[in-house]
Amino acid sequence: MDFRRAKKEDIPAVIRMLANDKLGKLREDCKDPLPEKYYQAFEKIDSDEKQELIVLENEQNEIIGTLQLSFIQYLTYQGGIRAQIEAVRIREDHRGIGLGEKLFRWAINRAKERDAHLLQLTSDKKRPEAIAFYEKLGFNPSHEGMKLHFK
Repeated sequence: MDFRRAKKEDIPAVIRMLANDKLGKLREDCKDPLPEKYYQAFEKIDSDEKQELIVLENEQNEIIGTLQLSFIQYLTYQGGIRAQIEAVRIREDHRGIGLGEKLFRWAINRAKERDAHLLQLTSDKKRPEAIAFYEKLGFNPSHEGMKLHFK
């Protein structure tokens, strides 16, 4: 298993994983070829030192997992850095064998390496199994999150 930064050629596999769940299939567009907006977003992420789009490869060099980490500088916590984890996915045929936990353990260690004082995430309330998984990993539902969608 290898954790590494995503490359442009990885984007189709990443988008397929993002679209392969009950909520993702409503918001992603997996046509072939992928819409250019995905590659434009990747270029912005890849060029930003505060963003890390990570993939997990198996021994056959297949992408079987992904996540995105964002590092956010704050004035609070004495100028602390928060790490935000998003878009965590394991490829469907590799679920249930502990890879999600390995992906999170890697992300937790990476956030510590980058001197973050906490790692935070949000989860849709329609994903109770994901919320239970995060709590098992030690995440505490300490805040009530809200979103304001513009589109």
